[in-house]
Amino acid sequence: MSDARTDQIVHSLETSFATLMARNPLAFRRRFRKMAADPFAFYRGSASLFYADVADLEDPWVDEETSRVWIHGDLHAENFGTYMDDRGVLVFDVNDFDEAYLGHYTWDLMRCSASLALLGWRRAFPDRVINEHIERYVRGYLDQVRYYVETDDPLAWSLDLDNADGTVLDTLRSAQESTRIELLNRETVVMDHARSFRYGADRRPLDAEERAQVEAAYERYLATIPPDKRFGRELAYTIKDIVRRTGLGIGSAGLNAYSLLIEGRSQALENDVLLSMKEGNVAAPSAVVRDPRLADAFEHHGHRTALSQHALQAHADPFLGWTELDDTGFVVRELSPYELELSWGELTEPDEIGDVVADLGRATAKVHCVADADADASIVNTQVENLINSRLQHSAQEFITWLQDFALPYAESTRADHRRFVDAFRAGAFEAVAAT
Repeated sequence: MSDARTDQIVHSLETSFATLMARNPLAFRRRFRKMAADPFAFYRGSASLFYADVADLEDPWVDEETSRVWIHGDLHAENFGTYMDDRGVLVFDVNDFDEAYLGHYTWDLMRCSASLALLGWRRAFPDRVINEHIERYVRGYLDQVRYYVETDDPLAWSLDLDNADGTVLDTLRSAQESTRIELLNRETVVMDHARSFRYGADRRPLDAEERAQVEAAYERYLATIPPDKRFGRELAYTIKDIVRRTGLGIGSAGLNAYSLLIEGRSQALENDVLLSMKEGNVAAPSAVVRDPRLADAFEHHGHRTALSQHALQAHADPFLGWTELDDTGFVVRELSPYELELSWGELTEPDEIGDVVADLGRATAKVHCVADADADASIVNTQVENLINSRLQHSAQEFITWLQDFALPYAESTRADHRRFVDAFRAGAFEAVAAT
């Protein structure tokens, strides 16, 4: 086991999260303990290490234009799920855009393919099966890219209740059964005909000064909602309550976050809306991407997160926007009852997973190909689907083999890196969050 590689892992994580570690050591101890659970959890939490590893690899599939397109930035098998788009259509798609940035379109495919290898290893699949799953994922991607080349309306297609099947359809139907009132009842309580947040270990009320600061940030956010997505009734945005949130997901450790309860479409209590106002994080690919176009493109990390989600997610959340609080950028979005992650727990057999991965490939192609149709043209002003298709249409098998040849060895090295990480964490190598 290489001491140099252990040092690289420690340095990568400490460099990426130094500020957040210092701010909240306990949150990062919890994050690191979750990452210690298994290699997949480690992979999810160490995107910065992935980019340090791939940034200088030879990539024959990109050129100057396709090396700077909108990418998800942390694409792995557990970052897919459902959402309700602004048309009211329940969609299965990529989710969680905190790491979205500009980079090689191949990086998303490499990262997701390696995650499929880790997922297969978790289920004791032989390499042959894992390679079959990667091939189905990539062929789904290539098929969908060709669709976007041929269509006149790049924003029309989605994987939804009308065309999904199997596990993806089951996930959509489960999300369809969710209701806003169920979410509100979990998060809030009604007393004296007024709704407010429940308090607990992961949420606390604000004092007068902090509330005034958050309310001012909220007013700035309202100006970032696109005019065509604003409700005509201004009272819809009236704040009812605010809480500070802690204990968020593995990727949000140490970030400041608030939940806001607002009026919604009507005065009916069942139409109240929950919003998240979360500090924007530094996107992992930004550590290796140097592009002068980005110098003035983003006001802050909250702006970058919101802008990238608008780009990558057709018909995005109508509440999506950004703001600033204490000179720090925040992204604002709805906490929706219709967001449900694809559940891998019940998928144990190769055929079950094989039926899903082609849909993951189609969803990946969607985020790449719609990003030039509904985004700031000053950042990406090329037809991404045409560029990708022209490079890959006659080299599909070669491209698939290239990804397979990357994914399995990288997954193997990730398993070794996971052991190094656990040993380093146990030995106190991360001084700011030393295990106790």
